[in-house]
Amino acid sequence: MDEVEVVVAHSERATLRVGDVFLKVDADRARIDIEVEAMSRAPVPTPEVLWRKPPVLAIAALPGKTLGRLGGPSTGSATGSSTGSSAAWAAAGATIRRLHEAPLPPWTGRAGRSSVALAAELDAECALLVKRGLLPADLVTRNRRVAQAALRPWTPAFTHGDLQIAHVFVEGDEVTGVIDWSEAGQGDALYDLATFTLGHENRLDDVLAGYGTDDIDLDVIRAWWSLRSLLAVRWLIEHGFDPFAPGCEVDVLKSRM
Repeated sequence: MDEVEVVVAHSERATLRVGDVFLKVDADRARIDIEVEAMSRAPVPTPEVLWRKPPVLAIAALPGKTLGRLGGPSTGSATGSSTGSSAAWAAAGATIRRLHEAPLPPWTGRAGRSSVALAAELDAECALLVKRGLLPADLVTRNRRVAQAALRPWTPAFTHGDLQIAHVFVEGDEVTGVIDWSEAGQGDALYDLATFTLGHENRLDDVLAGYGTDDIDLDVIRAWWSLRSLLAVRWLIEHGFDPFAPGCEVDVLKSRM
């Protein structure tokens, strides 16, 4: 009999694995609807949808393994170290490029929040981080300045919206699939690239080599690293995760100092 493995669980959603089946439990039906629709539209490998009965979505496991995860393997710095060859990371970059060049879905995703709304959210979050003593004021102030570069006009692309390295599976040097599409939609392509390389800055050149363009603004990617980390720290603490672990969000923020 297969055991039930809790992959991730918090107050918003949970993912369980039973054998070769993943069960995603989400009380927000809209997120499940978006996930299924996004996977059907994305021109990249995605898991097979086995069945759906809200609030549960069942998908098949993908072959291969992820390139790593935020914070591990790590040297204890934001540049980290990671599994997978340079060719595998380049293949991931090429896969991301195919997604970004696909026809736009008709809805806006997490990576498509307006600069005005995002700036207001960021300023409020920075104030809370300092007020509650979660992070030193100078660390927050410095990264807020860095993050400003992300708040600029951008051309909409088909974005994943939560493209952590743990969501991309590879076998050898080939991408076998991308999971967790509930935040997908129209958005800023550089948000996806920054999310994918967060905490693994040493792999950015490999990813961009596969992505295949010379006009990437590296300052914007660095800005998204700071912005995403600033917005994540308090949420992670409140949901039982540790952003202070080596190579995780706080180390990413420190690397900007």
